[in-house]
Amino acid sequence: MGAELGGLRAVITGGASGIGAATARLLLERGAAVAVLDLDPSTSPPGTIPVHCDVADTASVDTAVTSAADALGGIDILVNNAGIGAQGDITANQDAEWRRVMEINVLGIARVTRAALPYLRSSAHAAIVNTSSIAATAGLPQRALYSASKGAVHALTLAMAADHLREGIRVNAVAPGTADTPWVARLLDTAADPGAERAALEARQPHGRLVSAEEIAAAIVYLASPAAGSTAGAVLHVDGGMDSLRLRPGS
Repeated sequence: MGAELGGLRAVITGGASGIGAATARLLLERGAAVAVLDLDPSTSPPGTIPVHCDVADTASVDTAVTSAADALGGIDILVNNAGIGAQGDITANQDAEWRRVMEINVLGIARVTRAALPYLRSSAHAAIVNTSSIAATAGLPQRALYSASKGAVHALTLAMAADHLREGIRVNAVAPGTADTPWVARLLDTAADPGAERAALEARQPHGRLVSAEEIAAAIVYLASPAAGSTAGAVLHVDGGMDSLRLRPGS
């Protein structure tokens, strides 16, 4: 499988750390040329093309996507991965924070996709993969704002898939469970008992552990690959069964 993406050109937002960096590395391993769009691209995986991009700013996005496409010679794969988290119930975040999270998690996808569409329309293997979350479909405590944003990503993915399939552009998403990423690590660091909090997060997933960034990357790369040519409008859950399984305690 080492060269299955040979000759393809991929752009990934939020690709300098966590799930994005794992995805960028795997895309490279599979033979793709990769541009990483990030607020701080200095930590982008070796071998990628680092490009500064603020997905909350249209001018920054347009400049970054054009730069990436010029460097790569086009775009075949777009991974809309950039996003931020939020904690608390419906009273916990003021209007400004709601706007900030939606600007990045939802409008960011719209901005980057708009800018990339002319290049994707010229590709014979065009694919878009959005990063959603288990929070889009499962009611999680203290995640009101984050869940709303990822629910929008889920719905947007389906709408995009319907709009662009007959243009030859497949659109899908991954929905990770709680992942072992720098953001989750920061949340654990602020908990009164980080060990107990981590154990609780692991216990709510049926397979009993956090999801690794590499496992999520594998799903993203599959959906982006021409090998998934008949997969469109799908949301692939990478969550240890959290979305669909209801195991008996102790079983």
